[in-house]
Parts: sequence; C-alpha cells; structure tokens
Amino acid sequence: MVRKIILFSVFMHLMQVLQAQNFSKYIVVDQFGYLPASNKTAVIRNPEIGYDSEEAYTPASILQVKRKNDNVVVYKGAVVATKSGAVDAISGDKVWWFDFSTLSTNGEYYVYDSLNKAQSATFVIADTVYKNILMAATKMLFYQRCGFAKDAKYAGLQWADKASHLGPLQDKNCRLFSSKTDATTERDLSGGWYDAGDYNKYTPWAANYVISLVMAYKENPSAFADNYNIPESGNGVPDILDEVKWGLDWLLKMQQANGSCLSVVGVSHASPPSSATGQSLYGPATANATMRSAAAFAIASTCLKPFFSTYSDTLKARSLKAWTWGLANPIAQFKNNSSINGSVGLAAGDQETDSLGRFTAKMSAALFMYENTADPTYLSFFEANYTNLPLIAWYNFASQYFLEANDLLFYYLRLPQANATISSKIKAALLTSYNKSGDFIGALNAQTDPYRAFIKDYNWGSNQYKSNYGNTLWSSSNASLDAAKNAEYLAAAEDYLHYIHGVNPYGFVYLTNMGSYGAENNIKEIYHTWFGNGSAKWDREGTSTYGPAPGYLSGGPNSNYSLDACCSKNTCGSTANNALCTAISSTTPPLGQPAMKAYRDFNDNWPQNSWQITEPSNGYQVAYIRLLSKFTKLSQFVAGVDDESQETTLGLHPNPFDDYLNIKIGNEEKLTVQIYNQLGKLVMENTVDNNSKLPTTQLENGMYLVKIKTSSKIYFDKIVKLAR
Repeated sequence: MVRKIILFSVFMHLMQVLQAQNFSKYIVVDQFGYLPASNKTAVIRNPEIGYDSEEAYTPASILQVKRKNDNVVVYKGAVVATKSGAVDAISGDKVWWFDFSTLSTNGEYYVYDSLNKAQSATFVIADTVYKNILMAATKMLFYQRCGFAKDAKYAGLQWADKASHLGPLQDKNCRLFSSKTDATTERDLSGGWYDAGDYNKYTPWAANYVISLVMAYKENPSAFADNYNIPESGNGVPDILDEVKWGLDWLLKMQQANGSCLSVVGVSHASPPSSATGQSLYGPATANATMRSAAAFAIASTCLKPFFSTYSDTLKARSLKAWTWGLANPIAQFKNNSSINGSVGLAAGDQETDSLGRFTAKMSAALFMYENTADPTYLSFFEANYTNLPLIAWYNFASQYFLEANDLLFYYLRLPQANATISSKIKAALLTSYNKSGDFIGALNAQTDPYRAFIKDYNWGSNQYKSNYGNTLWSSSNASLDAAKNAEYLAAAEDYLHYIHGVNPYGFVYLTNMGSYGAENNIKEIYHTWFGNGSAKWDREGTSTYGPAPGYLSGGPNSNYSLDACCSKNTCGSTANNALCTAISSTTPPLGQPAMKAYRDFNDNWPQNSWQITEPSNGYQVAYIRLLSKFTKLSQFVAGVDDESQETTLGLHPNPFDDYLNIKIGNEEKLTVQIYNQLGKLVMENTVDNNSKLPTTQLENGMYLVKIKTSSKIYFDKIVKLAR
C-alpha cells in the first residue's frame, strides 16, 4: 500500500509539472474558479520591476475563453490596461484586465491569447466551486490538533501520526514554567491546536480563533457541511463547530477554579509531532487570556446551543466566571519567552498585549456575553465604552492593524437590540473611515491595485490581511454602509479570494498540496516543524515523498523580510553557518523586490528565517476560512452527507416567510422541526407532515436556524421572517 501511495505521489507530481508547462505565468486567474453570477477578471501581467524584470509579455487586444473539454471558444473580449498603462509600483508589473463576467454557464475553461499562443490555468464555473476548498482549509485545523491521533482513515496514510505530547511530563502533566520540578503545579492541559508552524499553544490567540470560526458559521451557516472526514463527521453537527468545540475543550482546561485563564503552554518540537518528547510548561493567568476566553465561551455558547445544550450552559457559566476575574484583575500580565521574568524558551511568540488590546478583549466579552445572557449590564458596558475604540476615539481611523475592534462594531449593528442612534453613528464613522483616500474603499474606488485586492502594507502575514480586507468589505455590504454600493463591495470582497487562489504576480495558489482540488500552481512548501526543511517525507511537495498536508495557507509576501542580523556581519557562528546566508540563490526574491513579489516558496531555517514569509498560522487560516465561506454554496447542509451525491432535496418556502413555512423533503412522511433564534434559544418545535404548512405567527421578525430531522438525516438551513 505504501509503495502504491509513493508511486501515486510521483505520478501526481509529474502530472502537475506537465500541467504547469501548459499555462502562461503572464495570464493569472483563480485556479479553482468562479461562481456563475460573480465578476470574473483575468489579470495579464508584463513584469517591469523585480526578479523577473527581464521578461516581457504583451497580450493580444482580444482574448478568448475556451471550454476545456473541446477547446471551443465560448467568449471573446477586449483587454483593458490598468493605471493608464503605467507600471504598478507595488507589484512591479504593467497590468491589463480581461473581464469575462457575462460567462455564467457551468463548466471548465481557460483564457486563451491567440497572438502569443498562451493560455491560463484552467478554472471551473459552478455554484459549488469552493465547497471542497473550504473543506480542505477547515480540515487544516484537524491536522493542527495537539494530543490527538491523526488516524490514516481521516488524515490519509501520508499524514497519519500518533497523538502528540502525551508522554511523561508533557501536556497531561504540564507544570508551571517557574516550577519545572514541582509536581504540585501539574495540570492536564492536553488538547488544543498547534498555533502555527510551531506547536505552542497560546490562550488569547486560541480564543480569537474560536471567535472567528463561530463568526464564519453564524454569517453563513449553510456553507458548512458535516462530511469533512474528521472523526466527528456525521454526528449531526457541522464539522466547523466540532472543530470549535475541540478548541473550546482546551480553553476550558486552561481556566482555573477562580475563573482566571492560564496564558500559554510551551511544548517541544519534532517531526512528526508524536516524536516530540520534551517537557511541557505553562505560564500564569492574565487579564488578556481570561477576557478573550470569556468572549470565546460566550459567543460559542450562543452558537452551540442547538447542538450541545448542556455544553452550551457550561460555556455560559465559565464566561461569567472569567468576566468576574477579569474585572477584578484588569492589568494581570505575563510576557512569555522573556529574560525579564525568567521565561526564556517558554513558547516562541509573545501572547501578551497592551492596554488597548486588553480593552478590546473586554469589549468583545461584553458584547458576546450580552448576546448570550440578555443581561443589559453587558450591553450598557459596551454602549458606554464603544467611543474608546480606535474608529471613534481616533477620529474615523481605520487601519489593517485594528480591524478586530471594527469587527465588534459590525457585530453590534446586527444585534436586534442595538441602539438606533449609536448604530447610526457607527455606520457613519465606518463609511467615512473606509472611504478615505488610499485605503479600503478609497483604494477600491481609485482602482489602486491592478491585482484587485489592495492592502496597505505587505508585512508578516499579508495573506491574513488580504482575508481581513475581504471580510471587511463583506461586512460593509452586509451592514449597508452605502446601500447603493452593496453589490460592488461584495464583488470586491470576492476578489481577495481570487488573489489567494492565483491572481497575484507569482500565479501562486497560496495553499499547500491543492493539485487534486484544481490548483495547477500551488505553493510547494511552508515553514512548519512537521513539514520542515530536509524532511524526507514532508518537505517540498514533489521532492519529498508526500509534501505538507493540504489546505495550509502560508503567510504571504513580506516586504520587511530580512536575513538574520548575523548574515550582514558574517557572525553566524561558523563559516558553514555564514554560507547559509547565501545558500538559496542570494535570497532574491524575496529580498529586493516590490512588495507583492517579496515572496519565495521555501522553508529554510535560521539564518534565512523563512518563517517571516511561508509560516502558516491558525490566525491566517481562520480569516481565510471566514472569507471563503461567504462565497461557498451548498444546496443545503445535510448531516454526514455530501450534497452532490444525495437524491433528497430540502424545500423551504416562502423564504423569507411570514405567517407560515412550508417544508418538503423528498418522500418522507413525518418531520421533526426545531427553530432557533440568533441567541441559540429553541423558540419552536413541532412534528409535522411532510409538505405541510407550519404556522409561524408567534415568531418575531428576524433570522433563524431551522433544524429538521427525518428518519435518517438531519438538515439545517437559515430562514428569515419578514411580516407583510
């Protein structure tokens, strides 16, 4: 079996090489594809500045779209120069656009330049084009699970591994960092996710991941299925919420009896993860970790109520305890991996924050706890303090570095109980700030980015910022900041997906091992301990036996990338170490490039420090999942069933509904219907005949989640009541 897998891997690599030879790097498209009704724009590029400046490409004035299976031309159109034909400084390219948005017929296609005999990568047009991509991106979190066996049934033989960090003095017997030999400090802190390319676990960040995943689900629950091939698949719960619960189970372990939450767990590293044997250590409780956990517990309690009622109640109680401790200890801090407190070596990244970060965490907790408890005390706290968030306090200020606070304001706008006057002020401030020249909507209106996915700064984690900008534009459309431009903002949000999927100067799909999902030029390696440089099994895709697991989003171009400081002085410890500084073709790129080209597909360690560019992070991943889910369509979510293979379809009409809702599912006789409001409260439950009218006069106007049980399946969908 192993030999067959190896041969198959080699075959797939050869196929990808052959495919790569067949498409032009100067015509870039979303290599997965487009929704039928969406805007579709290919970018044609002529390199002028950067590592590829000696190359040249001038497209024909008219390009074609051809159907892949028979090469028939199905569309023709003109190319349009961007920036009046000038070179774009951020990408270093001269760029043209080829718009083929009117092509909406399902199928597989490619863009063709008859003058240069050049074609793009192939792409699909279909309503479900992103369904499997979302599945792969979400399953990345399964591969990141700590203390959990990745059985071949779920992980594939390529990435199967035993449960990690469960040996002596590891996560189940984790000790305080300052008392490594004191058994009285032991706690079971097993579980959770590896945070990024390193295996450490950070409470504030894990809480943020939970919040982002819950938001993704709440904003479009119909995008998520129960068939992602993880151990929980088929249990009647969307797999994204099973993953949320995995993260929450660990956060609950990090909470102490007094309500406080420990800040960080530092673990040992090896490839594969199960081979790591070093001691696990934890850091003390902090205000930031505790308040962010309170927020995560609260928003998840609301969302999980229809699926895990008792667990939801536990989360609610835990959020209250965390809030109480956080209020009493507002400045409790701990900097890990610091010489100041003797914590050097305890995890890599510093999970501590500043006073604004702690305030934002408190505002997040207050908002989500109000939604969860309906206690007006929390809403009053939020409304009394929202003007201290950067958007308002700093006079309509918006920045890619403070989008979390704006996310809370968007969330407030969706609350049925939101104050109309406050909502009006928030909407006006958001619109004013985003319309300022040079960023966000201002950059969109000016068509600043010829690759159609503007961000102001390309630094560490630029792909996360790409996703966050897209999510911001989606929220701007959803909140009707400028109702006349809702469709424009929504289309612009989708362009950020296209950038990650190949519409960039490298023509890279910035996700790992996605050839079987339709990518013809995905990145081949990432900085990750498991999939590290030199690994015979898991290093570079096509060179190592397997390459990294599918669906990992890399950090992205980083214009601040630099070699380790020792390289400039030849002080890296030895002649051999100094030679490493230039061991990868003088590291150009990413050095010396326009910002959008400050990338290299590599995973070299110190002193090349590739983690600044290619390291993945759960933070990057959840931002991308949230954006991708906005454009992922399923006919409906059926527990444990792939919607394309099912014969039964769910009919809910009218939707929006008023005094009744008609429900029809195939040839079923009886249906059990449960309807939950946005607080996760069960507001209606009935057993009805199939294809009959369910009276709904007692329901207030608003959005609901409907859960329908048949004799063999469970269906979920989103419904809206609007009185006539």
